[in-house]
Amino acid sequence: MTEQRLTEQLQLVFTAAEDAQSSVAGGDAESVVAKREPERPAVTNSVMEAVCERENLKKALRRVKANKGSSGVDGMTVEQLPDYLRAHWPQHRDELLRGTYAPSPVRRVEIPKPEGGVRKLGVPTALDRFVQQAVLQVLQPIFDPTFSDHSYGFRPGRSAHQAVAAAQGHLASGYRWVVDLDLEKFFGAPGKAGRFQRVQFPPRQGERAAPPGIEPWAHGGNDMG
Repeated sequence: MTEQRLTEQLQLVFTAAEDAQSSVAGGDAESVVAKREPERPAVTNSVMEAVCERENLKKALRRVKANKGSSGVDGMTVEQLPDYLRAHWPQHRDELLRGTYAPSPVRRVEIPKPEGGVRKLGVPTALDRFVQQAVLQVLQPIFDPTFSDHSYGFRPGRSAHQAVAAAQGHLASGYRWVVDLDLEKFFGAPGKAGRFQRVQFPPRQGERAAPPGIEPWAHGGNDMG
């Protein structure tokens, strides 16, 4: 499936989301409830079919193996992942296409902070890291261009050095105030369901909504709250 075709199908979700918000503004609450069905199978399948394409999976496996990392709660190492996939991938592929794939719980790790206290991290299983990477490779080219030009974290072709250079440019322009914000436990705190509804059903015309099936990565089996 081409990226253009996938983008066109995702835009059907975006349009429906905007229509739903228009109905809310008009007081048609009942029709909005009817539109907010759990999943749109055609779009979900299109995304997951692209995720499960052979070349995308081969690229994801190479990336996970290169990143290495510790094992998750199941104890399976990255080195053991290829043999596991040879035996079990057809089952997991079917789960992804049917929307029933469930990520495993993360392994809890606490890293001491220099200023005191600990930073709580969650280590996903090697399989979940593989699936996450495959999903990322499909969604990132579609959604990354919509992000702010002032955003530098965890984006392809961007770095902390570029962020520092931008900050230095602001200083040179005469700006002196810095506002430091940290969205701690954003998806794990109470009300997280409403935040995902906000992502999937944007209230402003032209905003893009996240496609179905992304929520479990941020909480549920992989809840890092």
